[in-house]
Amino acid sequence: MIFYFSGTGNTRWAAEQVAAATGDRLLFIPEELKGDCHYNLTSREPFGFCFPVHGWQPPHIVRQFIRRLQITSPFALKAHYCYALVTCGDSIGRTMEILSKELHRKGLALNSTFSLTMPESYVCLPFMYTDTPQREREKLQQAEEDLQQYKELIIDHKRDEHHTRRGLTPWTFSHVFGAYFNARMISDSKFTVDADRCIHCGKCQQVCPTGDVTLEAESTDAEAPRLPHWHHDDSCTNCLACYHYCPQHAINYGSITRKRGQYYFGHSKK
Repeated sequence: MIFYFSGTGNTRWAAEQVAAATGDRLLFIPEELKGDCHYNLTSREPFGFCFPVHGWQPPHIVRQFIRRLQITSPFALKAHYCYALVTCGDSIGRTMEILSKELHRKGLALNSTFSLTMPESYVCLPFMYTDTPQREREKLQQAEEDLQQYKELIIDHKRDEHHTRRGLTPWTFSHVFGAYFNARMISDSKFTVDADRCIHCGKCQQVCPTGDVTLEAESTDAEAPRLPHWHHDDSCTNCLACYHYCPQHAINYGSITRKRGQYYFGHSKK
């Protein structure tokens, strides 16, 4: 089984590539959270966790899923091969150590870890921008090469393989900056829409992985245009899919993204 989460598509691409190579089941974490998160195994089926790094930590939604995860198997759970493959714009800090602790509480041991450096999509801080087209192409080309190597290791259930970019000060980034980011900055409260730019296409609603966006009319008038509204119910993961996929750049996060670029996996092919 491969449990994955993705917002702008980087991780979805990687997870689909691994699933195609291994023949393993591909399960989307937001959909799985709608059920009981209980899985019965009759064989030594491997487990894969694929997700983007959020603030040098696993996203809240991934940690929530693991805490609800229930697995029954005729074998000891640690006998199942367990790996994690994450995507990031630069470095991952201590993401894997944090994930390992979450899995340990469920009786799972994280055997191998991998990271892919992908085009940057987080643009909500003053120093964060999307990559240049050239840098984007370079990252994607390198990611394809790295993923080919990782797939071979995963197929062979190779243990103690750790191919990650943790950065120079991983503890500081994960437990200081990342802790603040994940505690204080994961919110949909700053999303706005420029009504004069919005074309009411509903793309934001379609791509939101947690169903946090719906189109609603501003009045009871039957002719009133339907604009995106965020639910403010703590379901937002700050993946920025609604922002990046908007064809009119009508959605913004505060004022800082008004002049920032947009990115989602495969956009250059559209």
